Order: sequence, then structure tokens, then C-alpha cells
Amino acid sequence: MISTVTTSTVTTVSLTFFGTSLAIVGVIFLLNLLVQKELVSCKNSNRAQLLGKALNIGIIPLLLAFMMLVAYRVVEVLY
Repeated sequence: MISTVTTSTVTTVSLTFFGTSLAIVGVIFLLNLLVQKELVSCKNSNRAQLLGKALNIGIIPLLLAFMMLVAYRVVEVLY
């Protein structure tokens, strides 16, 4: 009985740590892409405009994931 509870607790803690670290990596990657898009938008060349559009492919899903993460944390705090 004790070994089952201990195993369950260790699994829960490790999964929570993994989820939090994955969220932090995602937010850092999103910030990196947003900074790159801002830097590219300063240039007026066709190549820079194409790169700016290509960066949206990564920014939009990460932005949606970030909004879901924030919503989850807010709900977690409220309840």
C-alpha cells in the first residue's frame, strides 16, 4: 500500500515538473519568435516580408497555447 502511494506521488510530482518546464520553454520560444518578427519587420525587402509571414506559422500556435496556459493558471487560482 505504501509503495503504491509513494509511486503515485512521485509520478504526479514528476509530471507536474515536466509540464511546468515545458510551458516555460514554450513561452521563451514564443518570445524569441516575437522578437525576431519585430526585427524582421524593420526591413523593407521582399525576403524580410516573407520571413515575417513564415514566422507566423510558429507564433500563432504558440500564442494559442500561451493563452490556454494563462487561462488554466487563472482557473487554478480561482478554484
